[in-house]
Amino acid sequence: MLRFGRYVRAANVEDALEVLRFRKGAQILGGGMWMRLSDRTIPCVIDLSDCGLDKIEETEDEYRIGAYVTLRDLECAGVLNDACDGVLAAAVRDIVGVQFRRSATVGGSVFGRFGFSDVICALLALDTEVELVEAGRVPLATFIDMPYELDVLTHIIVKKHDYQASYQCLRKAATDFATVNACAARWDGAWHLAVGARPAKARLLSGAEAGVVSAEPSCDELAHAIEAVRGLTYSSNLWGSERYRRHLAGVLAARALVEAARYTSPEGLEAARAACAREEAIR
Repeated sequence: MLRFGRYVRAANVEDALEVLRFRKGAQILGGGMWMRLSDRTIPCVIDLSDCGLDKIEETEDEYRIGAYVTLRDLECAGVLNDACDGVLAAAVRDIVGVQFRRSATVGGSVFGRFGFSDVICALLALDTEVELVEAGRVPLATFIDMPYELDVLTHIIVKKHDYQASYQCLRKAATDFATVNACAARWDGAWHLAVGARPAKARLLSGAEAGVVSAEPSCDELAHAIEAVRGLTYSSNLWGSERYRRHLAGVLAARALVEAARYTSPEGLEAARAACAREEAIR
């Protein structure tokens, strides 16, 4: 059973940071959906419900997603999802169920930096930053490798671009954790490819690292991307073996690239799909 020694409802994020730093063992209470599964006593939890972090705000250059925005709110944010080519809704729609997604928060998913996170994988391929009270704005790709510091995550920021993107994943059963997930996004003339549920933290490859530079990737470029993705580190657990994950990651990455590319030539699209199909047979 999960127990709290003390409950603090912070009036603002600065107060929350002060409590976090001066009360030993204090933790921020997000949606609490994963926290509640533990059998322990947390000395102090800090609730940010009164800090105005439950909104998605649009500015001229970016979308600011408050840390207390729920996964369901993110899923249903039509304007934001249209701007991001639908990958955020695609990433969260199979997470457990609607009741769970109405409580789980985007901030909790991102700050936890869970290896199985669908949310992080999709956000990582976009031009995304996180905003913290002390550290300020940090690129998401940098943040996920930072040590866990005593700081408060306030916003996830997605910068505006003309995104072409696709999110792909495979689950053993509906609503289960992803065995592997992948997201490809093209913006500012370059490809960005994220692979997660390895089951380690998601990793981001630039188009140059993956060998993909064309707006409509050729079969050779897709082969290079598959090779680059399979060169990442994988391991085994209940949801899949190391060998299966490595193979599957290459397939899903190629599918994401092909779906996001929007080929203008039917012949080019057919050739790209055939290249993906050839990779589906386990070697």
